[in-house]
Amino acid sequence: MPQLDRRRLLAGAAATTAAVATASLPVRAAANPDLKGKSILITGCSSGFGRLGADYFARAGAKVFATMRNLPRPEGEELRALAAADRLDIHLIEIDVLSDEQVARGVAEAERINGGPLDVLVNNAGIGITSPVEVQDMEATRLIFDTNVFGCHRMARAVLPGMRARRSGQLFQISSQLGRVIVPYSGHYSATKFALEAMSEQLAYELVPHNIDVTIIEPGGYPTEVWVNRNAYSETLKGRAEAVHTAGYPQQVAQMGQENGSGRSADPMDIPREIARLIAMPQGTRPLRLPVHPGPKPQAPINEVTAKVQVEWLGRSPAFGPLVTAVHTP
Repeated sequence: MPQLDRRRLLAGAAATTAAVATASLPVRAAANPDLKGKSILITGCSSGFGRLGADYFARAGAKVFATMRNLPRPEGEELRALAAADRLDIHLIEIDVLSDEQVARGVAEAERINGGPLDVLVNNAGIGITSPVEVQDMEATRLIFDTNVFGCHRMARAVLPGMRARRSGQLFQISSQLGRVIVPYSGHYSATKFALEAMSEQLAYELVPHNIDVTIIEPGGYPTEVWVNRNAYSETLKGRAEAVHTAGYPQQVAQMGQENGSGRSADPMDIPREIARLIAMPQGTRPLRLPVHPGPKPQAPINEVTAKVQVEWLGRSPAFGPLVTAVHTP
């Protein structure tokens, strides 16, 4: 049976109810995919998945726009030096995803250097602040939502006009297992990732007519700098937390700022490799969600059920059926 793509589904599937089916060292992978001709903008490239992805995609032939906040900084200079030494097509751009102005200016600069719209956005920048929900004051709550949800929204809005004009593009949203399942005392991390998942799925439907794919990457636990940063944010919150809220959770509050990701042994390169594999796939055939981790993937059955519900609920709708069916039919 020939593989369906989204354009064919849009053309004739209005009533279809198809079955749903960190290190800072340079990456020296021998089997990099061919990403020549692709332009990729990544947020949060100072460490972790973003830093590894910038190196990996560039070695695969892509033009990479590696963005981070607070430039100049040592991580930026290290990446710049590596790009020069190994002749990698990496362009360092300052973007703090909390800033409307920096997002607009940074994307405009990337498009200027690229000579046109970008092919791929990887929304990687994100933070965690751990504590009982009651202890999360409004300062912490605003910061994590502004980074993990509104920051991704700012970036998507900045790149989408160009992608729509060219009628092609890809958005990768770095979510988490905790965007579908919930661990107690993780603060608002799950709340932000649940919001990101919903926003991204809606984008996926709405962008079908524009031939733009959206994929939500759902990593498990990896040993990246996220743990160091999370401890700093959590320790700061603990320092200003009010006793009227912390008194109910003495054991959990004592552990704030003490998380240890060193027991995790999964290779953070799993994420860039999977993203590169999806970039190389034909438009309209990429999955909406992709759990990534060598261990358990507790979100997988949730993803299957929600996809089935979406198709059964809206698949026969003349207005929404083609969009929903296209996204959930690989």
